Order: sequence, then structure tokens, then C-alpha cells
Amino acid sequence: MSTDLPFFRYHPDPLATGSLRAATETCVCCKRDRGWIYTATFYTARDVDGRFCPWCIADGSAADRFAGEFTDPYGLDGVGEDVLHEVTRRTPGFHAWQDPHWLVHCQDAAAFVGEVGYPELAAHPEALDQLRTDLRLDGWHDETRLELFLTSLGQGATAMLFRCTACGTHLAYADPS
Repeated sequence: MSTDLPFFRYHPDPLATGSLRAATETCVCCKRDRGWIYTATFYTARDVDGRFCPWCIADGSAADRFAGEFTDPYGLDGVGEDVLHEVTRRTPGFHAWQDPHWLVHCQDAAAFVGEVGYPELAAHPEALDQLRTDLRLDGWHDETRLELFLTSLGQGATAMLFRCTACGTHLAYADPS
């Protein structure tokens, strides 16, 4: 089993997030058992009977061969075409209750850190404040209910935590079950 996994700039620890796992499974793209397999989303109109190894994700061959994307481009407004391609076609996606989407900061896609509850989110006050602001814009006007929702993250609803690749700022969005 190879331990030298490809590096994904926008998803630096796909093992910790559960998007990759150790497996004795053949990659549907390269037809090799590389010891690791992808477990999250892939969007395509084609039938795909199997999973991908991280190398076929990293080099773009899985997305090219099966005309698909690992992440919906929703949320990636304002990034260059090369970044859009990197995130959607050469970066592992992640598991979410709702349709997962990527966040942007400093005109670049942010790096996905993982799914978190309130205690982990509270360790990044800038992400908590940003999420609070976004929820208010989405219609959460009752402060008591808003704070109850936030402090309950990890119990039914979670937050998806990201880190800006340029300045290191953390940001998040809520993912209700």
C-alpha cells in the first residue's frame, strides 16, 4: 500500500475528512489497486461502476475519462478558470448532508478543513462570526434561535470549515441534516 498520497491544495487532509480511505479496491479509471480509494461525491451523466484512486483524481484523468466533477462549482464565483478546474476536477470532494459547495476568500478557493461542530468552530472566531452573519442574511433574525442553532452544531447540523490559502482566515457554512 502506497503512503505517498498526492497533495491536494484545496483539500489537504482527505484522510481526516473521510474522503479517502485505505482499501483493497481497484480504481475504475486506472484499473489499479493503489491501497486508497475515494469515498465522496462525483457528478456525471455517465454510469460509473466503481470508485477512483487519489492519483486519478489528482492528475484529472478520472474527471476527464468520465466527464464529471468531484465538486459542484457553486460558490466558486470570482476564481480563475484554472482554480475552478483544480477544485471541481482535480480535488476530492467531501461528504455533506446538503449539496456540498466550496468557499472562496482572497479571490481564491479556500482549503477544505473538515466537518465540525460548535466546539471546533468556536476555536475559529472569524469563521463563527462569518457564519453568524451569513445566517442573518439568510433570514435568521431571532438571535436566541440563531445562537441555539450555532451552539447545537454537531448535533444534527454541522458546519463545513475552510481556511483561506492566501491569508489563513477560517470560514464556514452550515450544513443542516
